[in-house]
Amino acid sequence: MPPHQNLREGLIQSIRPPADLIAAIVWTALTVIAVYLPVVNQTPLRVILGLPLVLFIPGYVLIAALFPRADDLDWIERIALSFGLSIAVTPLIGLALNYTPWGIRLDPILVSLSLFTLAMAIAATLRRVSLPAAEQLTVPAGEVVAQVRAELFEAGQTRLDRALSIVLVISILAAIGTTAYVIAVPKEGEHFSEFYILGAEGKAADYPTSFPLNTPQWVTVGVGNHEYRNVTYTVEAQAVNQTFNPATNTSTIDRMHLLDRYQVTLAHNTTDEHRLTFTVAEPGYNQIQFLLFNETVPDGAVTGQERIDRSDRDLHLWITARAE
Repeated sequence: MPPHQNLREGLIQSIRPPADLIAAIVWTALTVIAVYLPVVNQTPLRVILGLPLVLFIPGYVLIAALFPRADDLDWIERIALSFGLSIAVTPLIGLALNYTPWGIRLDPILVSLSLFTLAMAIAATLRRVSLPAAEQLTVPAGEVVAQVRAELFEAGQTRLDRALSIVLVISILAAIGTTAYVIAVPKEGEHFSEFYILGAEGKAADYPTSFPLNTPQWVTVGVGNHEYRNVTYTVEAQAVNQTFNPATNTSTIDRMHLLDRYQVTLAHNTTDEHRLTFTVAEPGYNQIQFLLFNETVPDGAVTGQERIDRSDRDLHLWITARAE
């Protein structure tokens, strides 16, 4: 074979992306597809592809970037560190997302893990191909299995050493299986609906509490579904006149007028924020009641305190609506 052909093939071999890193990127891409592709995302394939992305791949590409040489680590160390670092990296990414506007949700976590995997795979590829071919890490499956077997069950081991090796393997598999089960089948927490209102700056402050009659006012109404099922919510804004009787130490709702109503259907663990605009047209109202109904909405004949009591959540603002 001519020397220039050998040189060309060697150059092509040196810049060819490593197969293990390509597999990590392809697996990540398949996981993203399985999460977002209709029908497929309702099958166990989503969990089967997602678990390695959480438990193994981030740590593996990180180790590949840090230790690109074949003799930097043996394979049992690489595999163990890949699991350990993945279990460490994923919560750290979640912690960082907690301090961003996106929060800890499926979309930002999946995007962050995918970008981390891609970045580390690129870094590992660049570091590995910069080494002489003889020093580059390769993944011969047969040698890996043989090396792991030799490491755990070395010839000449006593029965105690062999038993400890078996216990170690079982412990690692049990830890991986337990973590996978917890992720795939999370324990249900408390079932509840979240309900809040925000002012003009998107904070729990600066609410419209004093304004002229017949002037549009608005707040942001937030509804969060933590019921572990799809729920259709109904939100109402009611103008209320409430008086207090000091003699009996009781409050009475004298009248109530519907200002606005809307419905929203939410999947579990999702939140909707809706800009609700209301106008108080008549004097005599001193309160705006915001009512959240979880699927069951009483008819219009139910009013006053009974309607408030039958809501799933209620919030209110004391107001002064003045004539000008």
